[in-house]
Amino acid sequence: MLAGLSSQTPDKIMALMRAYAADPRTDKIDLGVGVFRDPAGRTPVMAAVKTAEERLWRNQDTKTYVALEGDPAYLAALSGLVLGDAVPADRRAAIATPGGTGAVRMGLELARLANPSARIFVPDPSWPNHAAIIGFLGLERVDYRYYDAQARGLNIDGMLADLGRAGPGDVVLLHGCCHNPTGADLSAQDWQAVAGLLAETGAMAMVDIAYQGFGAGLEADAEGLRILARQVPELLVATSCSKNFGIYRERAGALFALAPDGPTRDLAQSNLTMLNRQTYAFPPDHGARVVTEILTDPALRADWQAELEGMRLHMQRQRQGLADTLRDLGGSDRFAHLGAQRGMFSLLGATPDQVERMRAEHGVYMIGDSRINVAGLSPDLIPRVAQAMLAVGL
Repeated sequence: MLAGLSSQTPDKIMALMRAYAADPRTDKIDLGVGVFRDPAGRTPVMAAVKTAEERLWRNQDTKTYVALEGDPAYLAALSGLVLGDAVPADRRAAIATPGGTGAVRMGLELARLANPSARIFVPDPSWPNHAAIIGFLGLERVDYRYYDAQARGLNIDGMLADLGRAGPGDVVLLHGCCHNPTGADLSAQDWQAVAGLLAETGAMAMVDIAYQGFGAGLEADAEGLRILARQVPELLVATSCSKNFGIYRERAGALFALAPDGPTRDLAQSNLTMLNRQTYAFPPDHGARVVTEILTDPALRADWQAELEGMRLHMQRQRQGLADTLRDLGGSDRFAHLGAQRGMFSLLGATPDQVERMRAEHGVYMIGDSRINVAGLSPDLIPRVAQAMLAVGL
């Protein structure tokens, strides 16, 4: 049977990781893989996470299953972090998931259950796994304009025009903050416009918020999502703890379904619970317990927020440092947008040939569409990256 399988195209990021590992150069630079790195190039375990794990090790007295939906305390704590008081608790259905990717998958599975012919409107560009999961589930994907590569900024007029074609039974996928791969986010006014458009068309939004705290701040990054939640009757929210808690390998995420009333909420909850049961039964819990411990202990939460803010400011300094260095070396402000964007990622606007030249000639690794992880930069690396960019004609 196995010989009848079709060969699958390797994941581009995983292929980049393998190529980087095989490169013998000692001065190579990894700007591809989307993990936070400190100035020393490490991805450390956050101090609050260490403390929470030690408490669990000392106090946890069982490893039995949690509920199919996940630990209620975890879902309540994470719901408060992401949604605040934007929507009453009795309108929120929720499940714990294996990371943000699991949440996206479960959200799209729920949409398919509700309407097998749903069209999923996806920003162009977007995180590649969005399109991959949509295609694997057999759903129709419709790309909408989002980023203007020439202007190097958000194309809000094109976005709203394209989303005007969505209707009841369709899903509009939105990035909650720190857009991957562009770093170009919607403003509060833009979120208001999207909310108004959804009210007119009857389409349902699904917000993927994987980087809360990495952009303008923990609360500011959730502002747009909360604007939407207050104004639309239904909403799906996929969230991840991988980045802002630094627990990538623990796979802690959640999916929230916001319903207009109690009976619809109960209906959504029963379907979400069924999806967990049929997909992986009980969700993983160690990372979820760590997050719960942090969010429900005021002192530990304060420590975590302070460390998260330090991570955010580090990335913003690297952004601005690269923009300033490119201006000084190139005599032009054409990369000023790098300093104004938010989160881990930005697009450099390089061609595939330029991306390959930066790898081959300068040891600078990035995704083929020229997405860079600014957290992979450090003050001593910025001049080399800037010089490599200019050397290949950027």
